[in-house]
Amino acid sequence: MKQTRNVALLIETSREFGRSLLYGIARYARLHGPWRFHRRAGALDSPLSQWSDWKVDGAIVRDIAHVEKHIAPGTPVIFARHNRESYAPFPAIITGDESISTMGARHFLDRGFEHFAYCGLPDYVWSRGRSVSFQAAIHAAGYEVHVYEPPASMKQRQWAREKHVLAEWLAGLPKPVGLMCCNDDRALQVTEACEMVGLLAPEDVAILGVDNDVLVCDLADPPISSIALNTELAGYEAAKLLDALMEGAEMNGQIIPVTATHIVTRQSTDVLAVGDADVKAALRFIRGNAQRALQVDDVVKATTVSRRVLEKKFHSILRRSVYREIRRIRVDLIRQMLVRTDLSIAEIARQTGFDGVAHVARYFRQETGMSLRQYRSQNAPAR
Repeated sequence: MKQTRNVALLIETSREFGRSLLYGIARYARLHGPWRFHRRAGALDSPLSQWSDWKVDGAIVRDIAHVEKHIAPGTPVIFARHNRESYAPFPAIITGDESISTMGARHFLDRGFEHFAYCGLPDYVWSRGRSVSFQAAIHAAGYEVHVYEPPASMKQRQWAREKHVLAEWLAGLPKPVGLMCCNDDRALQVTEACEMVGLLAPEDVAILGVDNDVLVCDLADPPISSIALNTELAGYEAAKLLDALMEGAEMNGQIIPVTATHIVTRQSTDVLAVGDADVKAALRFIRGNAQRALQVDDVVKATTVSRRVLEKKFHSILRRSVYREIRRIRVDLIRQMLVRTDLSIAEIARQTGFDGVAHVARYFRQETGMSLRQYRSQNAPAR
């Protein structure tokens, strides 16, 4: 009979990121255990007096300062990054800030925005990384980014005080503006600050968060669009690595990546910041009919201009052709179905108007460089 492993988990359940990691860890343990999990009530930064009693074989933890002094030499520990650049020789779960921010930038650029902003928590390394990557993606498209700088004083950063500073900054931004936040909690604060100064979302400020914390996003007013991550899959892979480490594999700074999978669009960014009526009508038609095998002429019929004029407008405003927009939107729909559903490839092909699996597979690979199954295995939650 396989030995039961004692595994300590010091990961928060108050946020979607932590909960999803735990779901993935639990899924692996059910399939490959038995594992006995040790967690303790209270905040992550509270004293950890129980550790020595747990007789830990391995652990997956946040990078809280007091953990390391409890770790016996050679005990396998995987850190879920919170505020360090490196954890070597310990392995770490690291969010891919470039993939997250590039997806966020693309979300706003595809909607025709010309003004952009970022609101983060600069004390945290992951927030700084997202800021840098978002600015790089927007700069590459030829635009600038307004970056919020919180007050220097910790007293002024108390939300009752800081919200006035944030509201004033928001009021001074050019409008309409696409604003990416470091996570959903920060996005919720932005919605509150917007309300203080009479700014409408998404008409004045389109707000995008990260983590797709459904409770935070759906209960906000307006509901917040958010970048979903493959965090549950990362939890599964972290548990798999920990299992190997507990069997004697070496810790050498392995990285378990967390990457962006798709954007769940809610009201806070459900807008097209395009002034041209024909381009806006074309974009709405494409989005509303993405499940069909659309042709460019189908899109032209939804506007009041000729194909030549519409193409000229698309290149001028969006810097791409109508054909490219059709393919982009249809591939995005396929991505979401691969990640968010258990539908077979054949059923996805049927529901998106393709003539069989080979057709949809070729179409998807041409746009992404990946097979459908490869994309699903890398981005969908562990099942």
